[in-house]
Amino acid sequence: MNNEVLLIPEKVDVERESIAKLWDKLGGTVLRIGKFWEPPKLNPNSSITIYGNDTFSLVLAQVLKVELISPNDALIAEIPNNWIKRPIKIIRHNALNQLIYPRFIKPVQPKLFQSKVYATFNELETALTGINPNEELITSAVIAIECEARAFILNNKILDVAIYEGNGEVATAIDFISNFLINKSINLPKTYVLDVGYNNADGWFIIELNATWGAGLNGCNPNKVINAIQAATINTSTS
Repeated sequence: MNNEVLLIPEKVDVERESIAKLWDKLGGTVLRIGKFWEPPKLNPNSSITIYGNDTFSLVLAQVLKVELISPNDALIAEIPNNWIKRPIKIIRHNALNQLIYPRFIKPVQPKLFQSKVYATFNELETALTGINPNEELITSAVIAIECEARAFILNNKILDVAIYEGNGEVATAIDFISNFLINKSINLPKTYVLDVGYNNADGWFIIELNATWGAGLNGCNPNKVINAIQAATINTSTS
């Protein structure tokens, strides 16, 4: 991994540190960044990989003029119901009073407000104070989740899967995800992280798609997923 540089936040995180230790072991360089809004001193020939939280990663990528691969949050609404097991729609802020609550609401543009189940329209309106009435939001019926699993995907292949909440069979989660990858009807990026859930009534279903560069391991093996993390940053000078 000569000239391969991993940039992670200065604040210690156990999962990120496991990737950093592996990166170092493989011969790469690890830089822990505090002032991520300032360009770090790098060899001009370095190939950069960013791995951290949303703000850190997005700002640093802009500063360094590299591209981060991310799935479009709105893609979840394009996935057929046999994979998601509940109705999901993209609607405008000003149509929220037409919904039946409780309801899971998430902004299409990340971090505008807290993504969660809102019990009433009034509770949601409070959270949306100051948000543009034309802002697009993801709305989903509430579904029971008894078990959750995370999968790192690269080039339409599963690198690793781990149960991170509740109790469930990893093998059945892998079967479900494998079938989705074979039969999916939407275009997805080169790498992403897929979270799936399970309940006895519905079986396995897709919860959400996440960016690999910002996703925690949640029990996945660093050795198996490091290639996906590296692939999530595109160095424009070499792409």
